[in-house]
This record gives sequence, structure tokens and C-alpha cells, in this order.
Amino acid sequence: MKILFTPIGFVRTKASEAEVKGTGSREGEIEINPQFADGLEGIDGYSHLFVLVYFDRLRPEQIGPLKVKPRGLVRRGFKLEELPELGVFALDSPTRPNPIGLTLVRVIRRDGNRISVQGLDFFDGTPILDIKGYRPQYRVDHYTLPEWFRKLADEQGHV
Repeated sequence: MKILFTPIGFVRTKASEAEVKGTGSREGEIEINPQFADGLEGIDGYSHLFVLVYFDRLRPEQIGPLKVKPRGLVRRGFKLEELPELGVFALDSPTRPNPIGLTLVRVIRRDGNRISVQGLDFFDGTPILDIKGYRPQYRVDHYTLPEWFRKLADEQGHV
């Protein structure tokens, strides 16, 4: 089976690749292509949006592996040999069988087909596949985390 997608827009950010790979909440824009602008009707008023993208800059060896080490933790002082090898479905790693990314962003403002957001963690020019408004039914108050996650989490509970 072959699945084809057409980007509905592109990520716009002034952040460097190093800044995107780092930590923090980056501001940027979601620019929706004009032919999809009608799909934004009713989006005003959402405080947060889910953004789904296609990881267009992955190296060939990053597409397909099912187990990786959470290498982003090296920036926090972990040594690569200290990190467990985990399944990609347990991680936010861009390495996956299908190079699709997901993030939750806070809406700052909308100007036509451009939405300024905070929390964008994708490179400039990354193709956007879809956006969805955040709604209360997505909230989970009671959840559990794997032991490996709790061991590697920082003070804010992030891995």
C-alpha cells in the first residue's frame, strides 16, 4: 500500500537548527498554503493546536529503525552508553518507520493563513501535514509513566 500526502503548509521559524534541537519554547509560524486557507475557518479562539509534520530532513538511516537511544539526553549531561535502547514508539525521536512528527503549540495570534505560535520544535520549511485544535477531551488527569522515563526525566518531568 502506498500512502501519499500533500503538505497543507510549512513551518516558518528564525531559529537555527541547533536552537530547534535544544530546549525551550520556540516561537514561529504555521503558514498554511492558500488553497487550504478555507480549512482555517473556525480555528480562531483555540489556545493550542496540534501540528503534524513530515520529517523531510532525516537521513536514510533514520527512517525505519525500531530501537534507538534517546540521544537528546546527551545535551543534559547523560553519556550515550548510560542511555537505554528503547522502541521508537516509546519516544519522541524523529527516527521512526514513518517520519511523522507531532507537537502541541500555543497560539499567539492569527493573521490570515499565518498562525504565530509558541512551542514549535521543527525546522524552518518543515512540511505541515495537518493541524488540529486542542480540546478538553484530549486531557488526561491520571496517567502512568514507565520506570525508564521517570529515571531519565528532568525536574519538569521532561525526557
